[in-house]
Amino acid sequence: MRAIEINGEIKVFNKLPSTWNGKKHYMGGFGSSPAEVLEEEGFYEIADPQYDPTIEELGELYLEDNKYYYEVKTKTWSEGLPHLKESKLNQLDVTTYSKLKETDWYYIRKIDRGIEVPQHVEDARAIILNNHNDQTMEILSLTKKADVVNYELK
Repeated sequence: MRAIEINGEIKVFNKLPSTWNGKKHYMGGFGSSPAEVLEEEGFYEIADPQYDPTIEELGELYLEDNKYYYEVKTKTWSEGLPHLKESKLNQLDVTTYSKLKETDWYYIRKIDRGIEVPQHVEDARAIILNNHNDQTMEILSLTKKADVVNYELK
């Protein structure tokens, strides 16, 4: 991708035009011109932005050393920290519920017919529930919105 500043506005080109009314003359085959020609006309490469789209967003383009760069900004959230934590905890609840649901029938069978739950099922559920409790504490201990939003459930 390349960009050019035209009348104070930066225009981005995913594909360069095949023709261009250049500074010196009209140019055919412009899109396949060498980088030096493109840069003479003001078309500079756009650097691939390195950012985390979960907590950052792209801002304006700016030109530096014959290359365009995106300004990277930290996102802001209208929700408060408690609301973001509550949302993340709700996601955790849904995830835990879906994992436990797979073995619920063992407990229904135990209640209905007195059939014991196999030890490996009890162990697996204990791990799920302990993990849920650990993650709940981790989420509640977070103090920054970005950390809550970026927290990955295990």
